[in-house]
Formats: sequence, structure tokens, C-alpha cells
Amino acid sequence: MLLLGDAHANDPDNREALLAAYRTADEEVALQVGDLLHYDLPLSTWFIAGNNEEFDVIESLRGGDAALVNPDARPRLLANNVVEIEGLGIAGLSGNYAPTQYDRERSELSGEKRRHFVRKDVERAMDLPDVDVLLTHEAPHGLLCVAGRDPGCEPVDALLEALSPDLCLVGHYHRHSEATIGGSRVVSLAPVWEGYYTLDAGTLELAFHERSTSD
Repeated sequence: MLLLGDAHANDPDNREALLAAYRTADEEVALQVGDLLHYDLPLSTWFIAGNNEEFDVIESLRGGDAALVNPDARPRLLANNVVEIEGLGIAGLSGNYAPTQYDRERSELSGEKRRHFVRKDVERAMDLPDVDVLLTHEAPHGLLCVAGRDPGCEPVDALLEALSPDLCLVGHYHRHSEATIGGSRVVSLAPVWEGYYTLDAGTLELAFHERSTSD
């Protein structure tokens, strides 16, 4: 299984790095942890929305609109739901955290504010069954130190505790970092312009593949 960090693929160089990862990895399905910004993909891809997306596209995907892109390889949004892929329960929480928006209804969010998750999103995700792998754009506490502080997010802490996945994959921070938190292995993924990962669905082992300068 192909794993992809933040892409920011509205930039042409980043888009080429993203598409090169698909070509080189030669996997059958991909997972991506947000800030995708390119939705015409060569392979079936499940992703979570980040804080940088085309939010009209994201809202259409939330509503199940497959007409935007190739229906055979369209990106599929993980937003408080779980799907089975290669025998694994894969779940995702789309969006990032803003205290000023957290207690609002999703229907009240407009424009750029649609980038955020709300309390009800987290509560729905907490009830998901049989989650082996969790995708989040924000990190839990205990994973990263950025500018001298831990950028962890309390709602993600609570979600990780409730679901207790074997593996949690985190975007947003554009750096690789790993920790064990409450029995879950938590990995912040490097961005696609640095490389891509592959995941062994049987063992949940990750391998990082640095981007070739010839890509």
C-alpha cells in the first residue's frame, strides 16, 4: 500500500513528485494525509482533507459526488468513517483544529472555515468500530516538537485514546517523527517532495523511499 504525506500539489513541482510516487511505488491503493490539492489521480486513493484544499471539491466529496474526477481512480474522502482496505480498518478525521470553530455545527462553517473539524466530527469518529489505522492531519501530544513546543491537539488525543489503533498516520507538519502513545504507533509523515512510504498490510511495517533526483 502506498502512503503519501502532504502534497500541496497545486504547485507543479510538488504535483510531479506526487505522480512520480504513484509511478515508482507500483501499488494498488494509496492513503494520503491531507493538503492534497490535486484530485485527478492515477490510482484509487483514500485521503483526509487538510487545512489546504480546494474546499468546494472537499464538500462535494463529503456529499459523495464522484463526477468531479475519474470514477475509477477518484480520491475517496475519509471523514469520520472507516473502510476496509487490504484487510485493515482504515479511518480518518478530516480537517484541522480551531478552538473558535470547534463547537459549531459543520453546516455553519463557510469559505475557508470549512478546513476545520468540529466536535461532532470527532464524536462520530470515536464511535467507529475495528480501526487498525487512523489518519489525522493534526497530531496528538507527545509526537512532535515545533519551535520549542508540542503542537499536539487535545481532540486528537481523545480520538486516539478512544480508538486505540495499531497505527496512526499524521500529516501537516512536513517532517518524519515517530512515537508510541497509549499503545499506538504514531508516525508523522514526510511530505511527498521528499519521498513516499509503503505499508505492509500484514505487519503494518513502514518503509520510506526517498525521492530520486531523476524523478
